[in-house]
Amino acid sequence: MAERFEIVQKALVKMLEDKKYATLRDILITMNPIDIAGIFEDLEDKQIPILFRLLTKEQAAETFVEMEPDAQELLIRGFSDNELKEVLDELYVDDAADLVEEMPANVVKRILKAADPEMRSSINQILRYPEYSAGSIMTTEYVSLRPNMTVEEAILRIRRQGVDKETIYTCYVTAKDRQLLGIVTVKDLLLADDDEMTIEELMLTNLIFVTTQTDQEDVARMFSKYNFLALPVVDGEGRMVGIVTFDDAMDVMEEEATEDMELMSGMTPSEKPYLRSSPFELFKNRIPWLMLLMVSATFTGLIMTSFEDALAAQIALSAFIPMLMGTGGNSGSQSSVTVIRGLSLGELEFRDVGTVLLKELCTALMCGVTLAVVCFAKIWLVDHLLFGNENITLMVDLVVCCALCVTVVLAKLVGCLLPIGAKAIKLDPAVMASPFITTIVDALSLLIYFLFAKMLLGV
Repeated sequence: MAERFEIVQKALVKMLEDKKYATLRDILITMNPIDIAGIFEDLEDKQIPILFRLLTKEQAAETFVEMEPDAQELLIRGFSDNELKEVLDELYVDDAADLVEEMPANVVKRILKAADPEMRSSINQILRYPEYSAGSIMTTEYVSLRPNMTVEEAILRIRRQGVDKETIYTCYVTAKDRQLLGIVTVKDLLLADDDEMTIEELMLTNLIFVTTQTDQEDVARMFSKYNFLALPVVDGEGRMVGIVTFDDAMDVMEEEATEDMELMSGMTPSEKPYLRSSPFELFKNRIPWLMLLMVSATFTGLIMTSFEDALAAQIALSAFIPMLMGTGGNSGSQSSVTVIRGLSLGELEFRDVGTVLLKELCTALMCGVTLAVVCFAKIWLVDHLLFGNENITLMVDLVVCCALCVTVVLAKLVGCLLPIGAKAIKLDPAVMASPFITTIVDALSLLIYFLFAKMLLGV
């Protein structure tokens, strides 16, 4: 599919270069806006306005929403006032608010000037809500019905208002003061036995809703849990102010997943796609974590330095340090990823710490003992007997395997406790992921290793 789209994309760009505008327009009409937006990414700046003006009015607005901010800014600067107004008139309020947030101040001023008073008021309302809240991602365009309406009146209202609404399948029943009373679907209206039935008789009153202050991540989880197409948003007094639609929830899920992946890899989350990020921006996102991890890793060096005599007395011990540290880091990462996922999906809370600790302890003991037994057999049969390494004695083998077992247990406990602790103090659990946990476990594994060496070998 990707290869086919790439072929089509190259063909369309070639038509644009050859100025075959009529043919190009006929093809663009049949395409999805998100695919058209992808074509703009490979165009030169001077070609972007030409291709955009070939789109139909409605298609242009839908494509504009999907385009990268740089291309949007270039188009806005080249639009006449009438062209800008035409595009804005076709945008949904939440998309217009996102556009305002991403543009520089001088472009924002022009956007707000071109927008009609109602849209300008709605944009300002959305921008007043806290970042990453339900209020900041909602749209104020929804179908509102009254409880005393008949089915016939409701359908007529939907026909009149639905053209400008982001979704019409779910309609919201409100009182005159905008208090949310219930919901009714278009399916309910179409299948009603009597056109004279009132909305109050059809509506569902057992409602699930969020407030404007609800975290957007919690909103996205509710979509995943209940399979909603849209979710009503109310203010502190229960008055309907907007809805969050499924596509906005999907965007939040993608943003949160990307942010967690970057944090778990030891990077500051980036607001730009990789190909649009400069080397300096990538440097700024990565270097603080690398410096922190580098400094923290010096503790590992200090531990090894303090046990130089032990290593000198038993040269064989040094050969197993990479294996021990690597296995400990992998064990901690397994636990942390599992717990971070549970926290992100809302499956785990701080009150579950006892259950998590017991479960991870049992798992860690089984993993630790199994790895120790396999490691003991491998060292003795392969390293000692097969390769004839006389420095590896039964006691050295025992030291390595005992240290390995204890390291795995502690690593898994650290891996599950740190994300839960981070959540308890309002930090993103993903911060306590692989690089951070690996650094801690490396130091612990060396301490455990040399303590066993001291006890069993007397070094």
